[in-house]
Amino acid sequence: MEAIGDGAAEAARGGAADGGTSLVDDTILTDRVEATVESVDVLLIEDDPGDAFLAEELLADTVLTTRITWVSTLKAARPHLKGFRGCVLLDLNLPDAQGLDLLREVLDGAPAAAVVVFTGLDDEHEGIAAVSAGAQDYLVKGQVDGSLLARSLRYSLERRRADENARQLREARLSARENMRLERGLLPQVLLERSPLSHRAYYRPGRKRALVGGDFYDAIEKDGTTHVIIGDVSGHGPDEAALGVSLRIAWRAFVMSGVAEELVLPNLEQLLVSERAQEEMYATLCMASLDTGSERARIRSLGHPPPMLITDHVAEEIEAPPQPPLGVFPVDQDEFTEILLPRGTSLLFYTDGLVDAYDGGPPMRLEVAGLRDLVNGVLGQGVALNNLPEHLVDEAERSNGGPLQDDVAMLLISHGESA
Repeated sequence: MEAIGDGAAEAARGGAADGGTSLVDDTILTDRVEATVESVDVLLIEDDPGDAFLAEELLADTVLTTRITWVSTLKAARPHLKGFRGCVLLDLNLPDAQGLDLLREVLDGAPAAAVVVFTGLDDEHEGIAAVSAGAQDYLVKGQVDGSLLARSLRYSLERRRADENARQLREARLSARENMRLERGLLPQVLLERSPLSHRAYYRPGRKRALVGGDFYDAIEKDGTTHVIIGDVSGHGPDEAALGVSLRIAWRAFVMSGVAEELVLPNLEQLLVSERAQEEMYATLCMASLDTGSERARIRSLGHPPPMLITDHVAEEIEAPPQPPLGVFPVDQDEFTEILLPRGTSLLFYTDGLVDAYDGGPPMRLEVAGLRDLVNGVLGQGVALNNLPEHLVDEAERSNGGPLQDDVAMLLISHGESA
């Protein structure tokens, strides 16, 4: 803080004008001292110019470099609070605010700042209450020297930083636990004990790891028919993940309760429209159904790439008429593609995190044809079918030049043999 000159000192001795606009109110003063140890921004909210001048003089005698803004009222302080990350020296008795209500407004206005409260000798209990309410420290007027004031500023800033780090760590842990709960809801244990189909499930989060996506899958055998679904809610975040969980659980409930196969997706669309947080949210998905004893599977695809058919370690695209994603237009309940799925063949279901990978760099993406070539390249290396998902993602990341941006979920379904 720049030392207050004779005129300022005289103003300090003369007292502040009404509303706290005398002396250097709202003026930034800078103190530059040699042997700088630390630089601290200080917002001094004090209506007594003598006490304000004394605080400046005390700090001038320390090795602490300070940049002080002095204001004498809460009204004058408000514009300085937003975004302030230094230390607030606060008198709890101002002309326009007092006590803990004043402190709370300062804490709310500058949540990243450290706050040190000034109290009078007879009001030391206020200082203790202020620390309990969120201030980092309190000082008693008349019992403060420069060394104590500088130590209090440094201590308060470090305590505030430690509190903020601890808060961020708690939030990160809570977010991680919430992501794990959401992922468990999106990626369940499939129910194929009585099915002629076996499965291998795989999931890898994308680069946006902090934001769980809405990729989901499930598979159930019910009354002689095996149903498989994979889907992806547009966007990333808790709303999208929660919607994905709702869709996956609702799909399982519809299938388990015996809803007719052709009505499952229209019912799922009604649920999506009623549950989505924003009107523009939608989901892409692919559903397959196979009757036990049959070698024909029914494929329904809504804005989602159909699965890859793998026969004798060779993958080929399945041609399925595209339909709009779920939540864009009403579902055509009779629209499906029938494919041959003989024993010994497999279906690879996947989300678009794979096909959105770059093919050697922007602007070309793998798309479905590029993914088919990638699958055949991996299988051509003699990789066991059960290990296909890991190797496929590794190859996609090599093609992409780094981690995939989006999450990847895969479900490898095999007819009549272990995946």
